[in-house]
Order: sequence, then structure tokens, then C-alpha cells
Amino acid sequence: MSSPPTLDDYVRLFAAYGEDISSVYLKPSDTRYELLFEQAARLLVQPSKFNQSLPKPFRVTAHNYLAGDEKTVRHMNYPENRHFMLSDLYDFIVLKAAQQKRIR
Repeated sequence: MSSPPTLDDYVRLFAAYGEDISSVYLKPSDTRYELLFEQAARLLVQPSKFNQSLPKPFRVTAHNYLAGDEKTVRHMNYPENRHFMLSDLYDFIVLKAAQQKRIR
């Protein structure tokens, strides 16, 4: 069994897509970002202390999407909606990482 997701798991996930994912908006048909969305959703639904610190809409959307909720799946099938969520999640992770560095 894998360990519960932490901030470092998200940092590593986003780092695999480059220094900055802002190009997500420039390449709406880039399947890499579809995979990133799927990977992020799978992290978000796992129970962990860190995930509980994330805004609830991230977790609810991921859960509903992976559970096959028709409305959520239809909404997230639009690349711009997935990219918007990824961008917000990325910004939140960057802020959390910056806060953690100041604490250490």
C-alpha cells in the first residue's frame, strides 16, 4: 500500500511537467495535461492530512470525476475546465511549498 499523499507528491507531479504549467492554456489539446489532470485527481481522492488542507472543491471535483458523476465528467471533458482546475491547484501547491520553506 502506498503512503498518503503529501505536498511533496504534488510538487513532484507538477515538476514532471516543467518549471511552470502556464502553457496549459496555450496548448488546449495537449494530452499531457489530460494525463496530469487524471494523476492529480487520483492523488486528490486519497485520504491524507495534506489533502484535508486543500480546498474542498478540488477534492469533491476529483471524487465526482473519478466516480463517473455525469455532470462532473461532462464539465471536465472540456480541456479549458481541466486546465483551470490544474492551474488553481498548481498555484495552491506553489504557495504551500513556499510557506513550508519559510517555516523550515
